[in-house]
Amino acid sequence: MNKITQLFNIQYPIIQGGMIWNSGYKLASAVSNAGGLGLIGAGSMYPEVLREHIQKCKKATDKPFGVNVPMLYPNIEEIMQILKEEGVKIVFTSAGNPKTWTPFLKENGITVVHVVSSSKFALKAQEAGVDAIVAEGFEAGGHNGREETTTLTLIPMVREKISIPLIAAGGIATGRGMLAAMALGADGVQMGSRFAASTESSAHDEFKKTIVETGEGDTQLTLKELAPVRLIKNKFYHDLQELYAKCPTKEDLENLLGKRRAKRGMFEGDLVEGELEIGQIAGLIHDILPVQTIIETIITEFNVARKEVATFEF
Repeated sequence: MNKITQLFNIQYPIIQGGMIWNSGYKLASAVSNAGGLGLIGAGSMYPEVLREHIQKCKKATDKPFGVNVPMLYPNIEEIMQILKEEGVKIVFTSAGNPKTWTPFLKENGITVVHVVSSSKFALKAQEAGVDAIVAEGFEAGGHNGREETTTLTLIPMVREKISIPLIAAGGIATGRGMLAAMALGADGVQMGSRFAASTESSAHDEFKKTIVETGEGDTQLTLKELAPVRLIKNKFYHDLQELYAKCPTKEDLENLLGKRRAKRGMFEGDLVEGELEIGQIAGLIHDILPVQTIIETIITEFNVARKEVATFEF
């Protein structure tokens, strides 16, 4: 056991990212049943929908699972009450100040993990009393940090600053990537893109196929003026670039983005006008597989790579 498997009482130090429109109870329970930690993504759920997913997840697994909560959520007070009422034991918070809700969660016996993109915010989260940190490099898909610090650089920088358990995220989808992150000082890894392209993901099948087809250089971090997000380069992305060429205002960008575009792309399968969020590591994802197979493959590759590295001599 290591710090992460002990903290969450799981078999492998693998956490499935709580991604909007991808991470319903089917994915979360499948990851937990396979020995990792599954997370329900609350960011794309109305409060009562989240409650339903939590209840279904309890029935689908007897293993630990958690909920990812972006703290800028408009119904955050209601969400927190639901987590308390439903007896959720693990909560990953993001997109906000960890001081705001960590005391409430801890008072209710909940293990709290906060997602950061810099060592500065990792230290603030530790000071706020969280139990662990997810440090996410800008290779990651979806909403991202403004610093554009890569995972390779970020993990050792955060490790140098904090003493609590550290989970690496961003650009990790294989056993070799997991080994590399842990060699840099991480105690475990969080994977999003790899699980988005799983059988149990709630993403639309057309989006899953697009993940598999996405290659090197096919994603880009954009919309920094609103909230930085990494997208696949589809028509919507190119429309954005045309708008940027005209030096748009923040309002111009908001008007083009509109509402529900992420749902339209990832959940409804509109590959043209939808927002398709995925990480750079999609270039190494070549198939849509059941979660059990994904985790077994990662662990096998991790163990093989670890033995190979152990034979190096200089």
